[in-house]
Amino acid sequence: MQARRTKPQTETLVLTALLTALVAVLSYFGGFIKIGGLASISLTLVPVVLGAALLGPWVGAWLGGVSGLVFFLTADAAFWFGLNVFGTVVTVLVKGVAAGLCAGLVYKLLEGKNRYAAMVVSAVVAPVVNTGIFLIGCLIFFMDTVSSGAAGEGYSVFAYLMIAFVGLNFVFELLVNVILSPVLLRVTELWKKR
Repeated sequence: MQARRTKPQTETLVLTALLTALVAVLSYFGGFIKIGGLASISLTLVPVVLGAALLGPWVGAWLGGVSGLVFFLTADAAFWFGLNVFGTVVTVLVKGVAAGLCAGLVYKLLEGKNRYAAMVVSAVVAPVVNTGIFLIGCLIFFMDTVSSGAAGEGYSVFAYLMIAFVGLNFVFELLVNVILSPVLLRVTELWKKR
């Protein structure tokens, strides 16, 4: 005889599925809203951070990985695949998984002291890890493109990475995460109390 699922297991499964769908939609359609040349506005990290906080680091890692997999279906992926397929796959998957995992670990570490402070710190950690690994991936796998772009614009490699590849996208992701993630945590808590 098969054991019945308990209510928390079912709720976890349903919430994970809903957040997975939300991450997939935001990952796919976020690429259509551009800031400047390469950077696109992304709201994807908000449900990743929320899932990492509510359901744990491994769900956060899962959601970040889903975000990376969906990226491969977007028009932006063609540009990066044209530069280096292996480098694109590694960079995109590692940055997504690590952002969700780290956000969840930080939340778990701090939630006993103050859940909202833990959420704000997690909301900062996710885009920092995401962008940091992206920059490392650029330096490892796309250095020829970065160097020639920097030389063509008269910038140092660091300045070019910050302006052309990170720019306003990082600031936008950080602000959106810090504002929305704690609000959504509170809404979720209120919903559970109903």
